[in-house]
Amino acid sequence: MIAVLNGPNLNLLGTRQPEIYGAETLDDVEALCAETAEQLGLAIDFRQTNGEGELVTWVQECRGRAAGIIINPAAYSHTSIALMDALKAVDLPIVEVHISNIHRREEFRHLSYVSKVATGVIAGLGIRGYALALRAMADIVAAEGEP
Repeated sequence: MIAVLNGPNLNLLGTRQPEIYGAETLDDVEALCAETAEQLGLAIDFRQTNGEGELVTWVQECRGRAAGIIINPAAYSHTSIALMDALKAVDLPIVEVHISNIHRREEFRHLSYVSKVATGVIAGLGIRGYALALRAMADIVAAEGEP
């Protein structure tokens, strides 16, 4: 199973700053992930929370349960050392996803604590980044011989 975890304000996709994040909703992201996972023969657990502590708990729960984590930490990318520490502690492959290109935005968004522990990062490709992350994770998991 691959955990697909989403952080704060992603429940507002489609209505929050569509000029930056597009018109697709979180339901659209989940449908894209489910379709891509099915094509790849992967099971996913798709979740979203606005709470930092809940996101940290979900990451911790992946240990021994998930083969990898795809995470869009949203604003917690730039602020949460607790999330970075949790991701590091689970010792799983991690692909960080951002709908927008955080490096073309405000300076404070250029630093991602999650990137420091991620296996790879996909940014700026809209929700297609999730499908790419799932394809990359399928390759990583296959190379590591995970079920």
